[in-house]
Formats: sequence, structure tokens, C-alpha cells
Amino acid sequence: MTTRDPGLASPPHGPATATVPPPTDGSVLEIRCPADGSVAGSVAVDTPADVAAAAARLRAAQPAWEALGPKGRAKHVLRWLDWILDNQERLVRLAQEESGKSWGDASFETLVATEVINYYTKHAEAFLAPRSARPHGPASLTKKLVAQPRPHQLVGIITPWNGPIGTQAMDAIPALIAGAAVLSKPSEVTPLSWTELTRAWHEEIGAPPVLETVNGRGETGAAVVDEVDMVAFTGSTATGRRIAARAGERLIPASLELGGKDPMIVLADADLDRAVGAAVWGGMHNAGQACISVERVYVEASVHDEFVAKLVEKVAALRVGKDAPASYETDIGAMATPAQLDIVERHVQDALARGARVLTGGRRRDDGLFYEPTVLVDVDHSMACMREETFGPTLPVMRVDDAEAALRLANDSPYGLSSSLWTKDADRAQTIARRIESGSVNINNALMSAFQFPLPMGGWKSSGVGSRFGGASGLLKYCRQQAVVSERIALPGEPHWYPYVAAKSLLQAKAFRFLGAHDWRRRLGRTPR
Repeated sequence: MTTRDPGLASPPHGPATATVPPPTDGSVLEIRCPADGSVAGSVAVDTPADVAAAAARLRAAQPAWEALGPKGRAKHVLRWLDWILDNQERLVRLAQEESGKSWGDASFETLVATEVINYYTKHAEAFLAPRSARPHGPASLTKKLVAQPRPHQLVGIITPWNGPIGTQAMDAIPALIAGAAVLSKPSEVTPLSWTELTRAWHEEIGAPPVLETVNGRGETGAAVVDEVDMVAFTGSTATGRRIAARAGERLIPASLELGGKDPMIVLADADLDRAVGAAVWGGMHNAGQACISVERVYVEASVHDEFVAKLVEKVAALRVGKDAPASYETDIGAMATPAQLDIVERHVQDALARGARVLTGGRRRDDGLFYEPTVLVDVDHSMACMREETFGPTLPVMRVDDAEAALRLANDSPYGLSSSLWTKDADRAQTIARRIESGSVNINNALMSAFQFPLPMGGWKSSGVGSRFGGASGLLKYCRQQAVVSERIALPGEPHWYPYVAAKSLLQAKAFRFLGAHDWRRRLGRTPR
């Protein structure tokens, strides 16, 4: 596709046309497919003034959106889902063109959006219901206590290029259902598909104007952080730290899902065939460009060679390239950016220079931004491929003596996002899982914890602050908690109000002491000898 389809990815300021080339002053982003370099589309760059104007529009629309309540908001979001399903193939094609994914990997984008919408629209009313609390003591017996969630008026969502629809959906949809207005900023590398979804929200389903997408580079993202009341960011640890610092200056909450270097531990009693299959998919999905990818593998010595042999056979059989829509002709697509391809190549070359061996793959291809799926062995923690986030189609495998050695190495990382543990001993698995320093542990599976909406998805250490999902928490994170205290009995006044009267005050003090103490001596006001 050399130009955007009619209506695709139209920014608020209008699309670049097929007959007029994009200006060279940086006011338009031209998006090229990483697989073949063809033009996938273009979007206008939003300035900080554009971001401020969008924020003002969203704030004006949010009170009416909140007033609809969970059921009213769900009706609009479910109509959006209908449109997504009706246009699924077109959306997947657009995501594939801008990201370079294989068709199979790109298909997960709309699947994630569908699942998130269905889960939160189903549970929103219960999750957002006011919560009654019992009075804690005699002084509060005449009070009715309620905690009610109230959405942040404007939530900013900033996401990376590896999930142009899915990652935005994970945050923007719960925020909308919670009652917030949403200002989205997708990656400048892959802005087309989410911009098209935003257009559809307005133009196709006629939903209230509480969702806008702004596009641009770092300056645009910084402007979003400066305008919103709460920010949810997914991306690199370095950028996450800058956003956290700015959010701290503004005293707004920030939810940060950052980098990962997720370990896979394979013990001697594991089902090796299943473990190998999970390693291949968990390490190679989206060409390894996922924060929860399997990035390093620790295998007990007694099964190491068998595991590696099976792994190499499966990885070597993976099909790499750009496939036609709905053809499923390839497994692995392109790297999203030249810079990311350079990182993968640097990690592999560093490992080879330090004594590692490549058993399959290990090269970039001449056509497009492709890197061959790669298995590395004889690796150790002196190598960048075991210490830094690779974000590419590599699986470095390290032989370990036992579970204790594997656990020590798995925890030897500044990251702690997700992990994978393989053993047939269920009790042992639970014991080891409690010692793994990561926000989630997949026992005899890989990546699945990220899509279990009743559970939190978040990182420890340098992998983030806060979490997405987690049942009710997935909506309540976009809310402020408001305490409402009302009277059960309309008394003429409170006993502690002015004026202070000695007799009354002393009687109250004795009553509170009697009820608050935990032994008779103190209840009766007796002093120790």
C-alpha cells in the first residue's frame, strides 16, 4: 500500500493526500512499512498548542460522559467494538503495514481490544459501585460512610510502537469506561491504526467527544503529560523515569509499565516439548518486540542439550517475511525500526565476541528490517544479551546446575516484569514462584499472565510502577476515591462542637477512655504505682 486508504488514519487536521507529498518541515509524519519500505500513510504532527486545545475540548465533554454512568458509557464502547469487528481485516492490515508484523502477530491487536472491551463493560457497574463502610467506633454510629470512585477528568495514554492497537486499548478502554476523558498519544512509528480507531469513535459511531488522539514525537508526548490529570505510560525505562519526574512535579499519578528482561527457568522434570514451544512463541512473537518476551532461558544441565536441540529445530523452521492479508504465510515479521535492529545485532555480536555460539540465525537480512530468529548458547551474564533488554528475535540459553542457580541468575537483573517457570511438581513450582522477583510468574506457560484481566499486570524494580488490569483495580486506577459521610440521625448538634463545657467534656473523655482502652486499669483511669 503506497498511500493511506480513504479515511484511514485521518488526524484532526486532515490527512496528507496521495497527490501532494508530505511537507519537509516536520509538520507531517510519513509512516513506512518496516518490511518493504513502502509508504503506509501519514499523520499531522500536533504541537503543544494543539495538545492544549484537545485537552480543553476533552475536559469540557467529560462531565456529561461521567454522568452517563457505567451502563450508559458501555453502550458507546460496545458500539465501537461492533465497528472494530466489522472492520477487523482492514485494521489488522493497517497495523501490519505500519509495524511490519506478520499477519498472525498483527491479528492479536484487534483480539486484545475485543477482550478488554468485553471484560470491562461486563464488570464496570460492579467495579465502580460505591462501597459502604461500617462505622469504626461509637463516635461514628450515627454516620453513614460511603467511598465512591470518581474518575480523573482527563487521562493521558502514551504507548510504544510494538502494539499499535492492543497496548492503547489496554489503557484507553478502561479509562473511558471508568468515566474519564482520554487523550491518546501513540508512537510516532505506528500512529495510523489507533488514529483510525479514534476517527471511527467520532465519525462512525458518533460517540461523545471524550477521546482524542494527538500525534508527534517527544515534544507532543511531553505536552500530554503537562495537560492531563493522570498518565498511563508504556515504554522504555529511561522515558518512564522522565515521565515519573514530571508527574511528580505536577503532583499527578502515573502508571508506568516499562522495560523487561524476562527469564524462563526450565527444570529437569519439565515437559520439554511444551517448554520449547512456549520458548519459541514467547521469545519470537512480534519478532521478540514485546515487553513480556522471553529474553533469557536457564535450563538445568541434565536436560540442557535435549532442550536446545528441540529449540533449534523449531526456531530454524520459523518463516520470516511479510505475508499477504489473512494468508498466514509467515511467522515472524520485521523489526519496527532500524535502531531496534541495530540493538539486536549489537547484542548478538557482543555475545559472539565473549564466547557464545549461534546455533541458528544470527544475521540481519538484506531485504527490509528483518533479523533471523536466533538461538545463542554458551552465554553468561557478562554479555549484553543477558543483561540489557534486547527486544528482538533472540533466545540466549544458559546451562545451570540446579534450580537454585537458575533462581539466582533470574533475579540478577534490574528488571522484574514477567517470568516463566517450568516443572511438573506443582508444589515446588509455587515455592519457587514466590522467590522470583517479577510482577508475574507463568507456570508451564509463557506471556499468558499479561492477558488475565482479573490479575494485575505490572513490573517490579526498573520494570515499572503500578499496574494495569487486576479486576476492579483496572478501572479504579483511573479514579479518585471520594469519601462521603452523611447523617443517619439528624441531631441538633454534635457533642464535641463549641462551646466547650467542662462537665460535658470530662464525661466524654471518660467515655472514650473506657471504650478505647484494652484493660480495666486504664478503662477506670487508674494510674500505675
